[in-house]
Amino acid sequence: MKNNNILITSAGQRVALVKGFQETLKRFFPNAKVYTTDMRPKLAPAAYVSDGCFKVLRVTDSEYIPQLIQLCVDYGIKMIIPTIDTELLVLAENKTLFEEKGIKVIVSSLEFIRVCRDKRNTSEFFEKNGIRVPKAIDKNNPTFPLFAKPYDGSLSTNLHYIRNAEELTTEILEDPKLLFMEYIDKNVYKEYTVDMYYGKDNNVKCIVPRERIKIRAGEINKGLTEKEPLTQYIYDRLGTIEGCVGCICIQLFLNPKNCDVVGIEINPRFGGGYPQTYAAGGNYAELLIREYFLDETVEYFDDWKDHLLMLRYDDAVYV
Repeated sequence: MKNNNILITSAGQRVALVKGFQETLKRFFPNAKVYTTDMRPKLAPAAYVSDGCFKVLRVTDSEYIPQLIQLCVDYGIKMIIPTIDTELLVLAENKTLFEEKGIKVIVSSLEFIRVCRDKRNTSEFFEKNGIRVPKAIDKNNPTFPLFAKPYDGSLSTNLHYIRNAEELTTEILEDPKLLFMEYIDKNVYKEYTVDMYYGKDNNVKCIVPRERIKIRAGEINKGLTEKEPLTQYIYDRLGTIEGCVGCICIQLFLNPKNCDVVGIEINPRFGGGYPQTYAAGGNYAELLIREYFLDETVEYFDDWKDHLLMLRYDDAVYV
C-alpha cells in the first residue's frame, strides 16, 4: 500500500527515532512504512531497523531535491522528517516543489530556519522574546573566563572555553566565524534541552524540558524530564512562533538559585535526545500524523511523565 508512508532523512544512528515513528504510524495505518535515507546506508544503523533505506546524494548536490522527490513518488511517501541542520535550508527553499506532489516536508519557514542557523540571529530572537543570552565579549579587550563558538556551528564542534589570556590564541582570535561571549558556569547553571511541538497554526502544543545531566559527543547521555520551572516560562515567551512547525529543540541554561535563564540555541528539527521526550509521553510523531494525515486539530497538553530519568548505553547492529 503506497499511502501515508514517512521518510526520515539522514537517519544515521537515529534508531530510536525510527522505531518511535514505526510504532506510532502503524497504530493509525497498519500497512504504512517508515523509510530512511543516508549517504552510506550500509553504515547507518537506523537503515537496518527502517522499512527500507535509500542511498542519496549529498544535500548540497543540485540533483538531491529531484532525487528525493522521485523517491517519494515511487514509494508513496507523504511526509518527510529531516534530522540534520544542513538539510533544513535546502528543504525549506524547496518546500513548494514537494507540496505540489502532495508531500509534506516537516520543516519551518525559510525565515525561521535562517534565525536558527545563524546564532547571531538566534540571540536577537531570544532577546526579542524576553530570554536573555550570554553577554557578548570584545575579543580585543576580553574578560575571563569566556566562551567562543561558531555562529553557524553544530555537533558541538569548534567550541572553546578560554580561562586566561594564554589560552586565547592567535588562531582563535583570527577565526572569522567565532563569537565571543560570557562563559556560563555549569557548576552554577543546569543545562536543558526543551523539546517543543508547533502545530500548523504556529502555536506550541507540547513543551518537554530535559535536564542534560551528562553529555557525550554533543548529545545527551543521561537526562531527566522536569516540568518546573521552565515549562510555563517557555510557554509565556514562545507560545507562538511565526513560521514554526513540527518539532524544535531549544538549548537553555538555568540557575536554580535565582531562576536566571540563558538561551543558547534553537535546532528546528528532532534533536538527538528526543527519544526521552517520546518515552515520557511527548509523542510528536502522533501529532504529525493527526495534523497532516488525518487533518485533525491538536490542542496544547502537558500530561507527560515528569522526572523520567534516561540512561543511555551503547548497542550495536551486526550485519
